[in-house]
Amino acid sequence: MTDLAWLDAAVTGARPQAMAALLRYFRDLDRAEEAFQEASLKALKSWPQNGPPRDPAAWLIMVGRNVALDAIRREKKSEVLPEDDAAVSDLDDTEGALVERLDDAHYRDDILRLLFTCCHPDLPSTQQIALALRVVSGLTVGEIAKAFLVTEAAMEQRITRAKRRIGDAGIAFETPGPVERSERLGTVAAMIYLLFNEGYSASGGEVQVRKPLCEEAIRLARLMLRLFPAEPEILGFTALLLLQHARADARVDAEGAIVLLEDQDRARWNRGLIAEGEALIDKAMRHRRSGPYQVQAAIAALHCTASSYDATDWPQIDALYSTLEQLQPSPVVTLNRAVAVSKVQGAEAALAMIAPLAAKLGGYFHFFGLKGALLSELGRVSEAREAYDRAIALAHTTQEAAHIRLHLDRLAQNSSPAKRPKRNGS
Repeated sequence: MTDLAWLDAAVTGARPQAMAALLRYFRDLDRAEEAFQEASLKALKSWPQNGPPRDPAAWLIMVGRNVALDAIRREKKSEVLPEDDAAVSDLDDTEGALVERLDDAHYRDDILRLLFTCCHPDLPSTQQIALALRVVSGLTVGEIAKAFLVTEAAMEQRITRAKRRIGDAGIAFETPGPVERSERLGTVAAMIYLLFNEGYSASGGEVQVRKPLCEEAIRLARLMLRLFPAEPEILGFTALLLLQHARADARVDAEGAIVLLEDQDRARWNRGLIAEGEALIDKAMRHRRSGPYQVQAAIAALHCTASSYDATDWPQIDALYSTLEQLQPSPVVTLNRAVAVSKVQGAEAALAMIAPLAAKLGGYFHFFGLKGALLSELGRVSEAREAYDRAIALAHTTQEAAHIRLHLDRLAQNSSPAKRPKRNGS
């Protein structure tokens, strides 16, 4: 990883903690964002020369805090303060109160507080999640738009409206009570899952750079589990993230190319995470209150515990996806189920299943990747090539595009049927 890539990864990984703490101190979303951006710019100048700090998040918090205090004093007194890293010894009472809010022992848990606050019921659910992804995790508008399958312009409007509504309503960034936390639990889990998926799919660039997003999502899930230890959906949710992340090291080869689930070296899977995920699933099922996250975790567990790809219990996975379709109807869920259907009933049945999804998933890379694979398996070469071409046009990473080109090369050479391209089960 280059120095620039490391710096970007360090700042990105520290953003949730830093933004949450700065927002707690100043109670002003715009000021917190500006302070973090200024601190990030200073990090990009300072860290290559002086070396990385032991705790990047603490460094960004302290520098960002000083930047914001500088701005406050300028606004109040039109007086220039010393440089950000100089000691501030003459703060007035208001500024002193802000400084007292720094709590080294607890600032890491500020993120969870901020997540519940962003998921305030005064905001529509789509705005809640989008705002949390932007403010807490620093995802770009384009990345968030992709997660919601909408245009960047539409997502920009959602985020802008959410910020304006928070400002106009005077929504406080405070820790909600137990009842409110319970009510917002589903939205917070959805936001964390989107954060995990952004790291998992690495739409922003290199897979290795996005791995910290997955780890941050798992940390947040474990924090939620501490708050709701007997909630089966949170048990299932945490298990799902652990089971998916257990395969992380095997998903990309030494050259950075995608390795499909069927080709992965299962010896590289993290058996500790798999065992932890299985234990959580077993505990969740004892409650006998099934939910979407528990079902998805059960599917992931079947993949992780199969001795080989061919030994996977595809009929059971098909049945679980059928249950998930009833609990949480979605074209993406049906698309994923089609993979299992192709294994149980054949490519023709799977192709018929995904045909009605074309209108809703016309801009979705995985739809055309799977369609191309199914058509190729059926020997419909020209149609498969057309689907693969569309998949390349929709690819979000060079790895995705390169993987599809391999299939196009095989089609051109009239070789054996191409392997199925990257999908959510990878």
